[in-house]
Amino acid sequence: MTKVKVAGGLQEGGVEVGNAFDKYGSRNPIVRLMMRGFHDALSAFVARAKPTSIHEVGCGEGFWVLTWHKEGIAARGSDFSTQVIAIAQENAREQGVEPGLFRAQSIYDLTVERDRADLLVCCEVLEHVEKPHEALKALQRVASDYVVLSVPREPVWRALNLVRGSYVRDLGNTPGHIQHWSRRAFIALVSQYFEVVDVRTPLPWTMLLCRVRR
Repeated sequence: MTKVKVAGGLQEGGVEVGNAFDKYGSRNPIVRLMMRGFHDALSAFVARAKPTSIHEVGCGEGFWVLTWHKEGIAARGSDFSTQVIAIAQENAREQGVEPGLFRAQSIYDLTVERDRADLLVCCEVLEHVEKPHEALKALQRVASDYVVLSVPREPVWRALNLVRGSYVRDLGNTPGHIQHWSRRAFIALVSQYFEVVDVRTPLPWTMLLCRVRR
């Protein structure tokens, strides 16, 4: 398992960035079960896409980019937060990886010249953006083949938060989540921009494997 330092509640521009805790290294059995489901779904999609290069949009502290790098894939990442990118670069240095693989950049500013890859991965990002259609258009603009997208599956996400007594005043909504989709609604949204090839629902997410329409 790739070990990384996490943001731990850092905020930038009033938005919490990165991960509040090390969910990848958690010993909590419920968290471990959930993350295993996410890991298995994402890994299956990556294996199916067979990329030689990956660009993770919204890479946070770099966990997945560094994991793929260990697997021999030319992976890199970007994130809007300069603070979380600094942490990703620190994690890269500690693992003997080139920190230049990580760059601070908004999803809206993706360009073909800098950001095209065999596979684009954008997980747990779209629920945070103010303009999801513009974000999807940006991904569509630079995608060359496959795209993996994931978001929290509503209302399951909120319900699970309420069960554990979190964010009760906000009816279970995680701070920073300003977009909310059911499985069906997310598929309908993404289908406007990509061909949805496969759907997985590791609790409590919706994850899609998509392809550029030819």
